[in-house]
Amino acid sequence: MSNMIVFGSQWGDEGKGKIVDILTEDAEMIVRFQGGNNAGHTLVTGDKKFILHLIPSGILHPNKVCLIGNGVVLDPEVFCQEIDKLSRSGIDISHERLSISKKTHLIMPYHKALDQAREIAKSGKDKIGTTGRGIGPCYEDKMSRVGIRAGDMQDLDLMREKINKALVEKNSLLKHLYGQDPLDPEQVFEQIKPFCLRLEPFLADVSQKIQDARDKGKTVLFEGAQGIQLDIDHGTYPFVTSSNTVTGNASAGSGYFYDMKKILSVVKAYTTRVGQGPFPTEQDNEIGAHMQEMGAEFGSTTGRKRRCGWLDLVILRESVRLCGPTEIALTKLDVLSGLETIKVCTGYEYKGQTVSYPPQEENAMAVVNPIYEEFPGWTEDITKISQIQEMPANARRYIEMIENYLGIKISIVSVGPDRDQTIRID
Repeated sequence: MSNMIVFGSQWGDEGKGKIVDILTEDAEMIVRFQGGNNAGHTLVTGDKKFILHLIPSGILHPNKVCLIGNGVVLDPEVFCQEIDKLSRSGIDISHERLSISKKTHLIMPYHKALDQAREIAKSGKDKIGTTGRGIGPCYEDKMSRVGIRAGDMQDLDLMREKINKALVEKNSLLKHLYGQDPLDPEQVFEQIKPFCLRLEPFLADVSQKIQDARDKGKTVLFEGAQGIQLDIDHGTYPFVTSSNTVTGNASAGSGYFYDMKKILSVVKAYTTRVGQGPFPTEQDNEIGAHMQEMGAEFGSTTGRKRRCGWLDLVILRESVRLCGPTEIALTKLDVLSGLETIKVCTGYEYKGQTVSYPPQEENAMAVVNPIYEEFPGWTEDITKISQIQEMPANARRYIEMIENYLGIKISIVSVGPDRDQTIRID
């Protein structure tokens, strides 16, 4: 079988975790290729709920191999907490099933301290809405060529040396620029050392593992984090994440030039966003409250309430041209049940003109006016529907409208959080 990739087409929180969990049945290996524990994938299986931040969603399936690629930034403490929680739930977390690339960069305590100090120092419109988990500063060190990589955990003397060098600059910033207490290098080393000893057995050449799997004809699923509108280059800069979320980064972030045939775009039936940044179709009213309540729209990583609004086809068109999806998984369609009328943004008014794609200037998205088309809603409960033919007529029309506007077939429709609340369309 061919490889496949799953990505989020909006501002994240589209339900990628559930879709990856379902598609894992068709794959032998699952690879996470970017982001850190600022992402959260929520999975519901029966009466159990799992929230994963670093480990690929496929870990819940027996006999599947999960890999964390070099494009990820990994917090060793969070990773250990995650494997412990999964182990207590009876999930096999052996290093035969789970590996970390030796090239993966590590989030250190000083990254988190610096991240939080910077956000505290900002005010009003300057706040980015970062999770404060050190993701950005870790990527900065990577690009500055002073980062600590997972492979360094095999040499504790090297680890201590790198920490000492890093804190010369970090402590100067913390103390003199942000007025925070400096960190003691030896305390940081002792704090990180136990996690290094635990994680060493999980270290591997991830590129080689992927190559070996492909040589044996196995299918590899590449799992993205966050959404395309949070991409560092192509998202609503500067209100973005610190990595490339586009599908093209699957190769760089995993160390394997993929032969991709199936590219699945996960689209929420409406739009949400966490934190700061422009959101043209946001509904800060009863409609938004309906979506927030019915969709249980709270961030799985931060617990923050998500901002909610109508489906935005403009940003979806951008995701299509950036990522080249071959099909779509439509999620949370059930949340729209009960709305008499449903609006969809089909274009923007920007500087007196109608545009079909997001304008490229910084913060331009904050001044566009959405152009809406209205569609009749439905009142029926669709959470127990198992066949697309059983869907209410207006819900079917909504699905077809998305397909027609984007020119991409919808192959999966999710009508609830559980695995079983999923319709597969041939």
